[in-house]
This record gives sequence, structure tokens and C-alpha cells, in this order.
Amino acid sequence: MNDYKFLIDGKLVSGAMALNVINPATEEVVAVAPRADRAQLEQAVAAAKAAFPRWSETPVRDRGKLLARLADAVEVRQAEFAEILTAENGKPIAQAASEMAAVVATMRYYAGLELAPRILKEDASQKIIEQPMPLGVVGAISAWNVPMILLAAKIAPALLAGNTVVAKPAATTPLAALKLGELCADILPPGVINVIVDANDLGDALTRHPDVAKVAFTGSTATGRKVMESAAGTLKRLTLELGGNDAAIVLDDVNPKEIAPELFAGATFNSGQGCVVIKRLYVHDSQYDEFCEELGRLAREAVVDDGAKPGAQIGPLQNKAHFERVKGFLKDAKQDGVIVAGGNVLQRKGYFVEPTIVRDIGDDTRLVREEQFGPILPVLRYAKVEDAIARANDTEFGLGGSVWSKNLERAFAVASQINSGTVWVNRHLNLQPDIPFRGDKQSGIGAELGHAGLEEYTQPRIINMAKQQA
Repeated sequence: MNDYKFLIDGKLVSGAMALNVINPATEEVVAVAPRADRAQLEQAVAAAKAAFPRWSETPVRDRGKLLARLADAVEVRQAEFAEILTAENGKPIAQAASEMAAVVATMRYYAGLELAPRILKEDASQKIIEQPMPLGVVGAISAWNVPMILLAAKIAPALLAGNTVVAKPAATTPLAALKLGELCADILPPGVINVIVDANDLGDALTRHPDVAKVAFTGSTATGRKVMESAAGTLKRLTLELGGNDAAIVLDDVNPKEIAPELFAGATFNSGQGCVVIKRLYVHDSQYDEFCEELGRLAREAVVDDGAKPGAQIGPLQNKAHFERVKGFLKDAKQDGVIVAGGNVLQRKGYFVEPTIVRDIGDDTRLVREEQFGPILPVLRYAKVEDAIARANDTEFGLGGSVWSKNLERAFAVASQINSGTVWVNRHLNLQPDIPFRGDKQSGIGAELGHAGLEEYTQPRIINMAKQQA
């Protein structure tokens, strides 16, 4: 797994340096990836800039056909991509396969969209048209938790809109993105997409670069603030998909045994490493003990193992630095609450944490206030639903959330009061290529997915014409 190269200006090239990629389940080097220096970043941006005029003038239907070809090529090698994802990320192979299926679906969705001018107003005296124009070079920076779908949600609309791209996957999960670059080299014109990898040292140079017109970034809110600051010098267009502290509110009319498995899955998907996994669970007093018992049982029964092994349900945390951070949350949980199940790291190689359920914990604790990004779920009790709503909203984040009830009207009324970009009812983590995904408050700016996600990669130009002759 060491045959990895950058894609710069249509050519597969070696890095100026090298970067070890660690399998988080074994703590062993799974591959050596190329690492770019500043000169290679400049080459990638220059290639994207040079390719932009011709690509932007290519008819949108032709761009869509090439994007569809790329989707087909990914689908043919979907199993290979999934194995690479599991090796570098740690997630169970079934989740890696689902992620790659979502990549294919996202590319195909955008490949089929139209991007045509709109007549805003026309009468006897005037005609006003809005033209969606591409922006230029897009810097696409993705995180390590679901690296390929995050990248696809940026690359696909950017390319269809007529932009060119410099993609920079996360330093700890670059391999599948580099393999995608290999496919792009055979399908897309040189320079239209460029894929490089750094060691978290070139991000600022990319986001500040005067030839980059837009930055699309997924990562923590703290890093998102830095990206926004660095883009200010040239007033770059931004899409920021940032952190979340997503609350699920369970109303008192549900069956705990029926709902608990869905809540547990929503909290522990990808080892809890997701911006929209359930991170706080609010349960009514009347069902609190039963839910804690059911969730604890599920945690004790869950199979925690190397994602490449059959039967693994929860894999390791993705990297050592994050593993150390989550261990801090475990320590706090033991001090601030009551551990129902879990609470420990596995005494073995790899960055494994037991799925952990915590009860009787206060709203002002670190586990409840911050984004833990691990398989640790605090369960909080409430007596009145108005109180649960207020507590769910008492956060700087606003990415996702969910409401659970047998009464859809009642659930909708509660969901309508949650300050999040997405609120699900009787489901969680349901992301679809054609449905926009946005963050409220400090969880982000702009939209990904859906037609709204495509519009993020365009600059509307108004042509305002008088019909009478000059």
C-alpha cells in the first residue's frame, strides 16, 4: 500500500517529503504517503488556475458527463476504496463501504443537475437575467472522520459549477483521496483537480493564497475560525462545516426497548467521530432509568475491534492525539457522573475506547458542554419538554439534532424550536445528496449537498437589459 502519489496538473508525482500513515487499530504504519512542500502547493494552485478558463467554458452537460464517469470509476473500485478507508481511518468495513457508496451517489447527483441562467424579470421594457458563474480555484479541505464523503461533497459541486480544485485531505487519512486522484488523472483534463497532502502545515498557505477564490472546509469550529480569518485578506468565498454538540430529545410516549438501539447507533456510529452523531441525550424522568439500562446493555454487548475484522461494530478512534483527548473525557465522566457501562480504554494495541454511557451528570460539565467526538454518551433527565428544548439550545453549536416520539405533530412542534441546521424526527444521521446540510450558530457557514450546495460554488451575475434601443 505504498504506491501513492499526488495529482498535480494531470500528472501523478511523488512528494517532496514522506508521511507515515498509521492504522489506528494496530498502531502500525499501513502506508507511506507523499507529503508536499510549499513549492508543490504553489504548483497545484498554478495548475488549477491555468485550467480554469477552459474548464469553466466547457458546457455544463459535458462537465456532468465527466463527473458521472468518475462516479462509475469509483463504483468499480468501491471495495478497494473501502479497504483503504478502514485501514487508515479504523471504521468497520461495512461503514467504509457505505461511505464509498455515498461518494458515488453524491457524484451522480451533481452530475445530473442543471446550472442554467434564470430570467428574474421580463416585461415590455426590460429583461433581467441571473447567470450562475464559476468562482475560480477552490481549496477543498476535508477532515479525517468521514474523509471521502466530505471530499466528494466539495469536489462534485465545485467541478460541475465550472471551478477547478486543489484538494487537501487530512494528514492522517490521505490514502483513499490519493487513489481518487489516480482516477481523476484518467478522466478529467489536467489541472482541473489536484490532490496534495501536508502534515497540517500548508493549510494557512492554501487558505490565504491570492489565486484561491473559495475555501470549502470541514473540521473543528476552532480551526474554522482560523480559516475564516485567513480568508479575510482576499474576501474569499467560504463554506465552513464545523463542530456540533447534537442533542436528541426523547419524548415520554416512546418504547425505550424499541428506540434505544437507534439512539445508541446514532451516538456510536464511526466510534462517535461525527459532527452530527448524538452527543447529548435528553430523556423524560418517567423513562430515564429504563433508557439508561437499555443503553448500558447495548454498550456492553457491542463488539469493539479492528474494523477489518468480521463482526466489528465499533472501531478505534482515528489517531493518537484524539485518543488522548477522549481519554480526558472519560476521566471527567467518572468524576462528574455515574458510569452505566464502559468508561475504559481497551488494554490492547490500537486507539480503542469502550462505548460509554454516563448518567446523572450536570449540564455544566465538560462532557455535556463540549464536543467529545468519541463513543461517550451523557444521558440527561428532564421533567418538562420546554426545559429540554432550552437546554438543548444552550450551546454555541447548532449543526444537528433529533426528536423522538410516536406523535409526529408533537415531535414536529418540538423540532421547530431546536436551533440547528438539521433536526431529524424519529431518525438521526440521515444525510441525502439532494438535501442541503447547514450549520447554525458556530457550527458553520453556507451549505453542502443539495442544489444549495451547488450554488455555494457560483457567483450570480445579473444582466439587466433595457429593451429599447440606446
